[in-house]
Amino acid sequence: MKLKTTLLDENAIKRSLIRISHEILEKNKGIEDIVLVGIKRRGYPLAIRIAETIEAIEGMKVSVGSVDITLYRDDLTNLNDAPTINNKNLGVEIKDKKVILIDDVLYTGRTVRAAIDAVMDNGRPMCIQLAVLIDRGHRELPIRADYVGKNIPTSKDEMVSVEIKEMDGEDLVKIYELES
Repeated sequence: MKLKTTLLDENAIKRSLIRISHEILEKNKGIEDIVLVGIKRRGYPLAIRIAETIEAIEGMKVSVGSVDITLYRDDLTNLNDAPTINNKNLGVEIKDKKVILIDDVLYTGRTVRAAIDAVMDNGRPMCIQLAVLIDRGHRELPIRADYVGKNIPTSKDEMVSVEIKEMDGEDLVKIYELES
């Protein structure tokens, strides 16, 4: 892989998350009945950051859970004979709540579809909304984000890499060219 460009630095990511937080509050007219669910791996720390921003704005905490969709992915064909469900319990009550799924990159839509399946296995929310830091296009399913940090048109020969402090030591979004 060859680095093509750095799209977002730490400040740009912070601004995007602040904007997403404000948009969530505006669309939902506050935080009543809102639950954030981060899609593991990088979606969960982003959900925590959005919850902290919302708390700073509204003065009230928002519940945050996480979903590990490994066993729900439809592109995995070789699961173990006795697979372990890492996170069947989302860690938050979602019945009759406005669930906002948070992820780092929206690409084909398959991860989001799998996350929706996992959420629905935990109860019936009032609605499900989607917030992503990066939307790179190339959807294979009819899924769109309600909140987007940045739309980045990409080719299928490129890879978007999101690095976040909690896991990678720094906040950056980069595009790499895949070498053939």
